[in-house]
Amino acid sequence: MSIAVTTTDPTNTGVSTTSSSSLTGSNAADLQSSFLTLLVAQLKNQDPTNPMENNELTSQLAQISTVSGIEKLNTTLGSISGQIDNSQSLQASNLIGHGVMIPGTTVLAGTGSEEGAVTTTTPFGVELQQAADKVTATITDKNGAVVRTIDIGELTAGVHSFTWDGTLTDGSTAPNGSYNVAISASNGGTQLVAQPLQFALVQGVIRGQQR
Repeated sequence: MSIAVTTTDPTNTGVSTTSSSSLTGSNAADLQSSFLTLLVAQLKNQDPTNPMENNELTSQLAQISTVSGIEKLNTTLGSISGQIDNSQSLQASNLIGHGVMIPGTTVLAGTGSEEGAVTTTTPFGVELQQAADKVTATITDKNGAVVRTIDIGELTAGVHSFTWDGTLTDGSTAPNGSYNVAISASNGGTQLVAQPLQFALVQGVIRGQQR
């Protein structure tokens, strides 16, 4: 079973993530039938002067229970797996129509046509594996020119989101369009891994059998 959450990022590129799980089990009834056939044949053909001991018979019969137990375990695990898949699907469907943060560097800026309209930008974020005492966001335009540098300061480990006010370094308002954000993070002068995040809108959830 697989669950794919389809999102649309600010540049209208579909992004999907998929998780899957599968369980298979053997046919315990067939195994037990074959086992009993072999056991009966063994008892019929055993040496009368040296018959099978009770403990040997008990041990072999116990193996039947083991085979049955494995089959029941497979059935139980399959049921649990199905419940997990249903739960994941339900949780994912609740995200439809909502914004999420996904790996990416795109930030959109736009100002309405009416007089005095405020510039609106899509959120951006960062995921840190450990705390940082210095985090900086550098925003560039489509040509790669730096238009704004933002000193974020200290951040704990985890996911953090921010909103750019659309102001450029010279104090002017950013023209409508697409921008990129780069995140740098360090702790005690040591550079850290900082995963940039961008805004995306969840459009749908797809459930299907993983092949």
